[in-house]
Amino acid sequence: MPCKLSLVAGQGIGATAKKGTILSIPVIQKTRIGLYIIGKLLAGKRHFPLVLMLEPLFRCNLLCKGCGKLAHSEEILARQLSAEECVEAAEECGAPVVSIAGGEPLLHPDISLIAQKLADRKRFVYLCTNAILVRKRISEFKPSPYLTFNIHLDGLRDRHDTLVCRRGVFDQAVAAIRLLVSKGFRVTTNTTLYGGESPEDVARFFDFLTTLGIEGMTVAPGFNYETASDQEHFLGRDGANALFRGLFEIGQNKNWRFNHSSLYLDFLAGGQHYECTPWGNPTRNVLGWQRPCYLIDDDYTATYRQLMETTEWTKYGVDRDSRCADCMAHCGFEPTAVIDSVKHPLKPLRHRGNLLR
Repeated sequence: MPCKLSLVAGQGIGATAKKGTILSIPVIQKTRIGLYIIGKLLAGKRHFPLVLMLEPLFRCNLLCKGCGKLAHSEEILARQLSAEECVEAAEECGAPVVSIAGGEPLLHPDISLIAQKLADRKRFVYLCTNAILVRKRISEFKPSPYLTFNIHLDGLRDRHDTLVCRRGVFDQAVAAIRLLVSKGFRVTTNTTLYGGESPEDVARFFDFLTTLGIEGMTVAPGFNYETASDQEHFLGRDGANALFRGLFEIGQNKNWRFNHSSLYLDFLAGGQHYECTPWGNPTRNVLGWQRPCYLIDDDYTATYRQLMETTEWTKYGVDRDSRCADCMAHCGFEPTAVIDSVKHPLKPLRHRGNLLR
């Protein structure tokens, strides 16, 4: 499953489009990211990164139905980035947040070193994991305001285990969350929603997550990878809008914690109409800098500068490329929503109730 990482700054940070939500992102992170964005905008920059999507390997210990990352050859699956290459990518890109995805990052022998080196450089690191190896490797990590374990959970026990094609993974993930929270780590969850879910089902799942002591939840509809084994259950844009509208109506009196900007959540439910910002979350993996985004790999460049300067960004988007038609993924649309909230700081406040109209 792709890792989802929310990048939030300005008014409405961490808010949902309903009352009762608790802001879930530390002040230091909100402030740093907000100042970073304002500085870029004042400097007249248009194409700048918010989150580095770092994939130090594609290898995984699961075969999830909706994942498109395991279709690579055995030779590519055997590759991995070194700690030095990961740090170099972060320095070259300059984004304040690094989402370490994959594949399964905890399969990388030096993953704790990579996370530590990035945190030492004051990058906010989100380590996206299915949690199977958390108990085995937790002793290698130290709690830090710059490190968050982002645990993949796509539903309650039967739903999650069906989607990841292995029984018992849900229980392992829940146990890992409880262990990490007990040790003082920042913990979030990331959830991908597919067809066949009802708003009531997802609401029960979110109610459960709130009992685990997590910092916040990230959520998005699944991207229809052409190489995913299950092609029948992607929501499509209309299906996603309907699901999220129903979900947020149920959630108006809940204390769900979302690790998203309120405008992105409003977008998911059809309340905002945004263009994708594909350069907002650039991807570096074992093949290079992926063009144009985390979800589509047309080709690769050797450097971040080449990615930004030579990519024909106007070729991509909902009305320009058929692969983008139903995409509502956070990696493209959350940067748009965040920048909108910084440019128009009162807008998130005005739109918090949009989903309940």
